[in-house]
Amino acid sequence: MIQTRIRNWLKAHPPLVRRLAIALVALASLGTGLAFGAWQAVCRSGCPSLAQIYAWEPMQSTKILARDGRLVAELFQERRTPVSVRALPAHVRQAFLAVEDQQFYRHRGFNPWGMLRANVNNLLRRRITGGGSTITQQLARNMFREDIGFEQRVVRKLKELKVALDLERLYTKDQILEAYLNQINFGHGWWGIETAAQRYFGKSAVALNPAEAALLAALAKSPAYYTPLRHPERAWARRNLALDLMAKQRVLPREEADRWKEAPLPARAHGVEEAQLAPYFVEWVRETLDDRYGSDLYSKGYRIYTTLDLEMQRRATAAMEQGWARIEGPTWYRHPKYADVMKAGGSSAPGRTPYVQGVFIALDVRTGEVRALIGGRDFSDSKFNRAVQAKRQPGSAFKPFVYGTALAAGIPASHVIYDSPVMLELPNGEVYSPRNYDAAFRGPMTLREALRHSVNIVAVKLGQEVGMETVAEYARRMGIETPVPPFPSTAIGAPDVIPLQLAGAYTTFANGGVRVQPRPILRVEDAEGRVLWQSKQEEERVLEPLPAAILRDLLRDVVNHGTGFSVRDPGVGKLPHDVPAAGKTGTTNDATDVWFVGFTPDLLGLVWFGFDLPTKIAPGAAGGRFAAPVWADFMRSVYVDEPLLEKPAGWALPRELTTRVVDRETGKLASDWCPANARYAEIFVPGTEPTEACDTGTEGLFDAPLRALAADSLGDSTRVRLSPRFKFR
Repeated sequence: MIQTRIRNWLKAHPPLVRRLAIALVALASLGTGLAFGAWQAVCRSGCPSLAQIYAWEPMQSTKILARDGRLVAELFQERRTPVSVRALPAHVRQAFLAVEDQQFYRHRGFNPWGMLRANVNNLLRRRITGGGSTITQQLARNMFREDIGFEQRVVRKLKELKVALDLERLYTKDQILEAYLNQINFGHGWWGIETAAQRYFGKSAVALNPAEAALLAALAKSPAYYTPLRHPERAWARRNLALDLMAKQRVLPREEADRWKEAPLPARAHGVEEAQLAPYFVEWVRETLDDRYGSDLYSKGYRIYTTLDLEMQRRATAAMEQGWARIEGPTWYRHPKYADVMKAGGSSAPGRTPYVQGVFIALDVRTGEVRALIGGRDFSDSKFNRAVQAKRQPGSAFKPFVYGTALAAGIPASHVIYDSPVMLELPNGEVYSPRNYDAAFRGPMTLREALRHSVNIVAVKLGQEVGMETVAEYARRMGIETPVPPFPSTAIGAPDVIPLQLAGAYTTFANGGVRVQPRPILRVEDAEGRVLWQSKQEEERVLEPLPAAILRDLLRDVVNHGTGFSVRDPGVGKLPHDVPAAGKTGTTNDATDVWFVGFTPDLLGLVWFGFDLPTKIAPGAAGGRFAAPVWADFMRSVYVDEPLLEKPAGWALPRELTTRVVDRETGKLASDWCPANARYAEIFVPGTEPTEACDTGTEGLFDAPLRALAADSLGDSTRVRLSPRFKFR
C-alpha cells in the first residue's frame, strides 16, 4: 500500500522528482569526491610512494667472522639475517598464520571482519587496544614505521591500510610473508626469524621444530612481554596457545600439538660467547671500517672476514687470567683487586680503572694477521683498548732497536762496552746518569752478553756510539709511529709506544729484517658475496738480512740464557727447547710497566701488564717475572699441550755469516794467551770479524781509576754471576 502511494506521488510531481534525483546524484558525487580526497590526503604527510615500496630492502646486520668463517659478532641497527620463505618448513609458516592472520591467503591486504571484531573489543573496553591488523598491515607498519608512525589513532591505521593495499598490488603473498618473517622484531634487538632462531635456539630457522616455531609466532605480538629469557611463565602459556591454534586450524595434529607443549623453553641466548670472547678485537674492527662505510656498516648485511683465530683467542684469555692471578695473588700485593672492584659495582672512571690491566697480541709473523687480541681486563667496565690506543713506556723491550742499529752499522755482536758509571750532559744542562736494574756494574761486556742480561748502561753507551738520531730513524722505519726523541734515555725505553706498533716492529726481527704491518681484516663482502674491499699484506725491508739474522740470534739467547729464561724455566714457563723462541723482556725503572715481546718462526706474541694511571705494580715486578710466563703459557698451549700449530724447525743462519772464537773480555780473537773460560763462538757479517788476537789476560784491561771503580762495585772479581733477581729483568 505504501509503495503504491509513493509511486503515484512521484508520477504526479515529475519536476520535483527530477530535482530530487539531481540533488541525490550531486550529494553522492560530493561524498565520493570528499572520500577520495580524504583518502589521498591521508598520505600527504608520510606514506611511502609506490617506488619506495617497490625498492624497499630490509636492514640487515653486518657479520664479523673469524678466519675460519665462524660468527664472532654482529653490527646492526636491527640485527637481522634474511631467509627465504620457501626454505622454511611448512609448520613454521603455518604457526605465524594461525596466530597472526588465518585469512592471509584469502584477503587482499585487510580483513574487514577482523577489523570489526577488534573495534567492537575496543568499544567494549572503552580504550584502543589495537588488533585486527593483517600480516600485510603489520609488514606495512614495520617497513615504514618512521613514515607511518606507531600512534594508535585513525590516521595511522588509514596510512597502514593504504600501504598494505599497495603491497598487495606489487608483491605476491609469498613475497609478503617472507618480508614479514624477515622484518619482525623478536626482542633483545633480534630482528627477523633467522636471527631469532639462532639466538633463542642456536639453530637456523630452517631447522625449527613445531614448538620452536610456535614460540616465535607467539612472540610476534609483544616480544618484550613474552620473551622466555625473562618471562618464562608468560612465554609458556603463549607458546601453548599458539600450538592450540595450530591444532584448531588443522595444520598440526592435536596429539602432536599436545606433545610439543612439553618441550622446554630456551633459558639463555645462543651464539654470543664469541663476541664476549674478543670484544676489544671486535671494536677495533668496527672502528676501522666505520669511516669507510658509515651507516651502511650497520644496515647492509656486510660480511667481514677477519684474521681472528677463536681458539687462540681463548687460550690467550686463559693465559692472561693466570697472569693476573699471578700478580694479584701474593700477600704483599697492595693495590685494589679486580674481583673486589667488580663486587663494589665496577670502576667509577671507566678509562682509569684502579686494578691492574693487561694487553695480549698474537700475530702471524709472516703476514701480520692478528690472531688474538686482548685490550684490557673487562670490556664492560672499560672499553679503552690498550692494545691499539694506550701509550706506555716499553723499557728494555726497546733495546733491540738500538742493537739492530749497531749491527746494521757494522758493529759486531762481540763488540765490548764497559758496564761502568756514565754521566751525560743533556741540552738543558741537566746530567743524565742511568742505572742498571740491580744497581751493579759488570765491567767489559760484549753486546751479546749485555742484551742477554738487559744491561741499561751498555745500551745507553751503545746508543751514543751509533747516534740516537739513527736509532730513532730505525725505530720509525720498523713501525714505531709515536715520537722517538734522540735522547740518551730513549735507548732504554723512555719514550711511549703503542703496544700494537711495538708488536709490528718486532716482526722485523722475526722475518730477517722485513717489517710486516699488523692487520685485523681480510676482506669485506656485501650481502650477495661480492668483495667490496680486501686488505693487502704490507711489508717493507728495513734491516739487511745478515745483521737481522744476528739480532734474532741475540734475542734467542735472551730466552734461552738471559732475562727471558722464565719462558724455559720448568717451574714457570715450561716451553720446551724443541720449540724455537726469541724475544725480549721489558721493565720500566719504576716497575710501572712490564713486557715480554717474543716470537717463534710462526707466531709473535706481546704481553703487557700495568695500571691505567702508571703505578708501581709490586716489589720486584719485571717483564721476566710476570709477562714472559704468560707468553710461555700461550705458546705452550699452541705448540705442545693441545697443538694448533706444528712445532716449527729452528732458524737457519744464513750461509754468508762467518763464525769466530773470540774472547768475551776484549772482543778480540781468542788465543792461548786469553782465559779459556772467556772464549766463545760468535757469528759475524763478513768484514766485521775481529782481526787482532788477544794477548793478555784480565790484568791490564782496566786503567787504574776504572779498575778501582770496578773493584768498589764488584769486589775482587771483574765478573759477576747472574743473580736470580737479575735474571727476571
